[in-house]
Amino acid sequence: MEINDKNPVEKDELTGDKLLSGHDYDDIRELDNNLPKWWIWLFIITIIYAVVYLFVFDVIKIAPQQEDEYNKEMAAAAALAPMAQAMVFDTLMAPITDQAALDAGKAIFDKNCVVCHKAQGQGLVGPNLTDAFSIHGCRYIDALNVIANGVPEKGMISWKTQLTKDQIQQVASYTMTLRGTNPPDPKAPQGDPCK
Repeated sequence: MEINDKNPVEKDELTGDKLLSGHDYDDIRELDNNLPKWWIWLFIITIIYAVVYLFVFDVIKIAPQQEDEYNKEMAAAAALAPMAQAMVFDTLMAPITDQAALDAGKAIFDKNCVVCHKAQGQGLVGPNLTDAFSIHGCRYIDALNVIANGVPEKGMISWKTQLTKDQIQQVASYTMTLRGTNPPDPKAPQGDPCK
């Protein structure tokens, strides 16, 4: 430890840095170092950001408030709820056979379903739609309900808020036409055999 006669400042023997007086615990002495400039500027920037944030969000309120955004999202969800709940299918419904409707169903399938079921319905993440097995039922009404309501535990989302009832019927009818086809590289059968 070095002490200067003119200025009684204690300095560390190794580094020559000034030691902080009055902080001697267990023979450990603290250095009296200045904070790094980057740390000081970062601290100043966070203070300025906090003041601007407070001013923008709580004083003049020009930015959207969290509560307002929440209420807006809830209103949008409430507007969709009647449409989603009204999607009830008749158990006696039969698949659509009109070629234009099937083509529309294929377009919907190509846009939304190939990610999980592959282009020819042979299955990837989702099940194979071309074999004679089904996890959620073999009937047309089962396909409608799976598409409309989804199967969240299996990763199948509900499409009733994104597709109309007619579109769901079209894509379900199209998937029924895939049964019995023989695409390349099909996924192994899953579920119960269809009769």
